[in-house]
Amino acid sequence: MLTGSSVVATAQEALHPGQPHPWQINLQEALSPIEEQIHWFSAYTLWFLVPVVILVAALLAWVAIRYREARNPVPSRTSHNTVIEIIWTLAPVLILLCLAIPSFQLLTAQYNPPREPELTVKATGYQWYWGYEYQPEQAVAAAGSAAAGTAANPAEPAAEPLSFLSYPITDDARAAANKEDRGVYPRLLAVDNEMVVPVNTVIRLLSTGGDVIHSFAMPSLGVKVDAVPGRINEYWFEATREGIFYGQCSELCGRDHYNMPIAVRVVSQEQFATWQTAARENLDNANTQLTAEIAAASSVVAQR
Repeated sequence: MLTGSSVVATAQEALHPGQPHPWQINLQEALSPIEEQIHWFSAYTLWFLVPVVILVAALLAWVAIRYREARNPVPSRTSHNTVIEIIWTLAPVLILLCLAIPSFQLLTAQYNPPREPELTVKATGYQWYWGYEYQPEQAVAAAGSAAAGTAANPAEPAAEPLSFLSYPITDDARAAANKEDRGVYPRLLAVDNEMVVPVNTVIRLLSTGGDVIHSFAMPSLGVKVDAVPGRINEYWFEATREGIFYGQCSELCGRDHYNMPIAVRVVSQEQFATWQTAARENLDNANTQLTAEIAAASSVVAQR
């Protein structure tokens, strides 16, 4: 017989991470180091916000009751109080300092990866879908060397970038795409081609727009970067768990902005290497093989 705690635990396990859940009121699960820091900072600020709100509400109630007209027919002529003025000046300054220091530390971490990126993906926003381009690190290093005025290493052959488009999948196309499970592929979030990245790998994300301003946002991975036409913005993330995680364009970009999802499939590094090699030949076959391999591995785990 399941106890109350067991039922809750079972329900939580049934929910797929990296996507919104029914009646969810908190942040999505932290699936990257940056998102973990965002969760910590969110909880940290509550230790300041809650006491301040309680104090201000209590002071308002006390003033309204203690100094109402019935109790004070002759109002006080006090114009200032030195002690109170010092307190209400210094207290907010100290609170803001306590919030600013970890806030700047988090902001710095968001734009400074812990090590050199191992994969670069360029995400281009269109009305209303995304394009992904996997840029070989040799090409990225060569571009950086050219910008710095140094010569690139000619001994390293430049590999062709892998690129494809990612469209939101419609309900009538789910059966053909073998994506009928709405728990794994939610409505208005599922796409035909997910961005595939390896787990525990620092990903350099280059974001730009192909027509109007978009925004690449993945809540569970702590990613939110604008995609501006004619400009490339850089960000990074590192997924710490395998699975399919979802986001959306978070910049109002026109008629179908509501249905411009982002899907990131995080796999093992071995699976990613196999997928990337196969995707250069045939993307559809590569995605089919990857999905079948993941399903087979999941069934083996379930049988155990």
